[in-house]
Amino acid sequence: MLAQELVLKQRAEILHSLCSSGSTEHLERVLDILLAQGELIWEEYQNIQVQGRALYTNVRQLLDLVCMKGEDTCDFFLAAIKEVLPEAQRAGISFLGCCSNLEKREESQSTLTQTLLTQRPSLVSKLQGCIDGALDALVESGHFASADCDDVLLPIHTPSQQARRLLDHVRSKGESAAKVVLHYIQESGSSLNQEKWTPPKEFSKYQKKLSSSVSAQSCFLSNYGGTSHMPLDEIYTEGQLELAHDCTDLSGALDLEDIVGMVGTVNKEADTVLVSGEAGSGKSTLLQRLHLLWAQGVALKEFLLLFPFSCRRLNSEQKELSVQELLFQHCCWPDKEQEEIFQFILDQPHLILFSFDGLDELKQGFSDECRVCCPTLRAPVHILLFNLLQGSLMKGVRKVVTSRPEAVGPLLKKHLRKEVLLKGFSPTGIDYFVKKHHSDPTVATKVLESLQTNTALLGLCHSPVLCWIVSECHKELLGCGEGSPQTITDLYFMILQHFLQHQSPTKSTMGLHWLQEHIKAVLHLGQLAFEGIGTSCYIFTDTDLETCYVTEKDICIGFLILSKDMSSNHSKRYEFLHVTVQCFFAALYIVLSSNINRSTIHKLFELEDMRETGLSSTCLLACLTSIDQQEQSLEGESIAAETPNLQITATFVSGLLSQRYQDLWLHCCPSAMIEKKVRQVVKCLSKGMHKHFKSIPQPVEGEKKSMHAMPGFIWLIKCIYEMQQSKIAKDAMSKLEVDHLKLTYCNIGPVECTALAFVLQHLRNPVGLQLDNNSVGDVGVEQLLPCMHICNSLYLRNNNVTDEGIHKLIAKGIQCENFQKIALFNNKLTDACTQHFSLLLKTKQNFLALRLGNNNITAEGAKQLAEGLKFNHSLQYLGLWGNKIGDAGAEALASALEGSKTLVWLSLVGNGVGSAGACALAKMIKNSTSLEELWLTENCITRSGVEGLIQALEHNTHVKSVWLKKNELSLEEIEEMTQRESRLMF
Repeated sequence: MLAQELVLKQRAEILHSLCSSGSTEHLERVLDILLAQGELIWEEYQNIQVQGRALYTNVRQLLDLVCMKGEDTCDFFLAAIKEVLPEAQRAGISFLGCCSNLEKREESQSTLTQTLLTQRPSLVSKLQGCIDGALDALVESGHFASADCDDVLLPIHTPSQQARRLLDHVRSKGESAAKVVLHYIQESGSSLNQEKWTPPKEFSKYQKKLSSSVSAQSCFLSNYGGTSHMPLDEIYTEGQLELAHDCTDLSGALDLEDIVGMVGTVNKEADTVLVSGEAGSGKSTLLQRLHLLWAQGVALKEFLLLFPFSCRRLNSEQKELSVQELLFQHCCWPDKEQEEIFQFILDQPHLILFSFDGLDELKQGFSDECRVCCPTLRAPVHILLFNLLQGSLMKGVRKVVTSRPEAVGPLLKKHLRKEVLLKGFSPTGIDYFVKKHHSDPTVATKVLESLQTNTALLGLCHSPVLCWIVSECHKELLGCGEGSPQTITDLYFMILQHFLQHQSPTKSTMGLHWLQEHIKAVLHLGQLAFEGIGTSCYIFTDTDLETCYVTEKDICIGFLILSKDMSSNHSKRYEFLHVTVQCFFAALYIVLSSNINRSTIHKLFELEDMRETGLSSTCLLACLTSIDQQEQSLEGESIAAETPNLQITATFVSGLLSQRYQDLWLHCCPSAMIEKKVRQVVKCLSKGMHKHFKSIPQPVEGEKKSMHAMPGFIWLIKCIYEMQQSKIAKDAMSKLEVDHLKLTYCNIGPVECTALAFVLQHLRNPVGLQLDNNSVGDVGVEQLLPCMHICNSLYLRNNNVTDEGIHKLIAKGIQCENFQKIALFNNKLTDACTQHFSLLLKTKQNFLALRLGNNNITAEGAKQLAEGLKFNHSLQYLGLWGNKIGDAGAEALASALEGSKTLVWLSLVGNGVGSAGACALAKMIKNSTSLEELWLTENCITRSGVEGLIQALEHNTHVKSVWLKKNELSLEEIEEMTQRESRLMF
């Protein structure tokens, strides 16, 4: 196919590929190449690059122009796209026969201004690191005025755009200006790849001081208050890191340095990397580990300075600051040459790293309405932060920010370089952490054995904070017998008991009365926690503690700790061990206090503003910094941390009001009050579920009724599970009438699977359960087993499921009459799982669909599946795309399916199938009475294989299509075979 025809046929794909990132960089680089090759003249370039016009419009104009210019230009255009676009973005574009050689064209006679065009791509690349130096040279030579420099250095431009503007200005100034800039680039060429800067004299001292400060803050585990005084090097355990977007350039697991590396980058012009994860997933500890590795000189060596920030602490900053003041006052103050060091930071942004921990704890929701571009201009700290993240300030400085996913909306996501998901511990990680936490291997072994016998508890331990609680409370855990923790509330209650009993002089409080002795302290801490949650306040002053009657004795229990970097000799600041601990104490206060307004529980479950709950106390007004000044700015803004923390608090309230704890409460507060609160919670949960069910749209005629869960659905399910009352689950599920329940991208892990199974097992009619793109894993699969009987189909795409999880799933599925379909695309399955699926196919003669795409199944696995298929008389859909079965596997499957009277659809896309496999499949086609579609795209089938398929199709009019795109066929062969058999799809 000719290049011009390829461009015309793929116009939509090319348009999407050049525009999908939202950045103009790809288009600009393509234009640079076309200019350099002489395929565009300067006027044509200017007509395409119209400032302020939509990117899609500019790309469409370029497409029109290259097609009008003819074959050669289209050829170079495709070659430029191939060079510029990452592989993932050009995956859908064919470059068959296009020019792949973009060597510089020889110019018989060239002026220096023409050289600026013919060498434009390389000049743009070289200038990005030395724009200031080139501008200085042009100013000194008299070619540039300050206005020219200001125009080039506009903060809205990226470094590559600044380089292009500089070249454009130089061209307009003529030959002598071009000579100056080319000479400068040539002279500094060797240094561009070596030393490009001379740091101030005091720089190395400041670097050591900053490094020492970061090391001191990071060397001990800071989370959970550093209660065990454990060196981070000894206790740190890797969490599961995943990219939020599919990535073709990642082989193996993501490691810490990949967070700031190039891998997985979706927007090269952005500076901000988001690490998102649920509360307790280990985000702060991960950042702490990165900081320590940098300070030790072990990792992140490309960054000379690292500035760590806590958003929780930035909340307390009442003054307006400049970027310089923010860096030096909040991180490390230079002893000398402050201005020179800050200028170095401005001049060498690519050598600097900022980190911001806990964006979700910032009082203000992200906004890009107030722009600040000048680093010396003072502004409220949250405005500085937002401008840093979106690149208006300190462009080129890499920024890493952590947050819970709920707090990050599309407004911020469009400014992200990439997003990394932190999914907590893997099963191996749990094992490592427990062994590291206990110096006595015998104790560690007993704890791990206890976890293996309680899969619900094992599921909870995927969250690092919960794994820490289990390890910390090992004595209570090993001594609880059949009363082993089942819920998140149980675990936090265990840590409460652990801390309180360590405060007791005797162990006489082991019975039901142990809480009664400490009830005042619990209520004091609970009130502080509750009012803090209501005002998004996580750091407390002495005055706050006094207002809530928190005493020194209460502090000594250990749940409230000094916030070290916020405290001084004159003023102490306190915080809870972890934000989830604060939520737990807030829940205790709601359950046990008689001072709670009657509307509090209703507001909590409705996720309403908790600042007006009728509390008699006025505590924490100070936490709303400069309340008179900020009330207006807070009004109308989303309080980012509020919703997720209210949800966690409500979950604990549900658990604390379960039957399990009601005997304990009898010794602390009136039973009538508890019973009333139980009724309130049950009513709120019922109302919340009903609200979700009302949102289910009526199905289109002929389609199944489907419910796509709204964000709060999983949270309500978890609340019901925490209450451990089957009656509530039955009542809720009796009102749910759907055929398909879709819970994709809902951050569902093992904990959520336990809750889902507890509730969904009470459904009246079978459903299709779709859990694609979550973090279910093998432990989560095991937690789902109690509701398998109610699932007629199960979708677990991209969930880190391995052969071990499949073994348990299929063993249960074989026993479930309703279970008829399973989809497991993109997991970690190997040939070992196929023996279980083979048994399933042999056993269940009502099984309809098996989809195992994009795993690691080879010919041996296909042969194992074939053994099951020989005895199956029901399967309609079989999907094995993206595996490695080859000809041998295809032949085994074809032989097994030859007599099938039910198979409708078969996909072997991307399996290395050649003509031998195609001929075997042709024999199957010839004899099939049911097959309608066969997918053989992206294999290595040649003409002989296709000939066999054509001959088979002559005997079968039932088959509708055989897909053969991207096989080893020439354009001429494709055209000929399409004419011979219209059902062949190329």
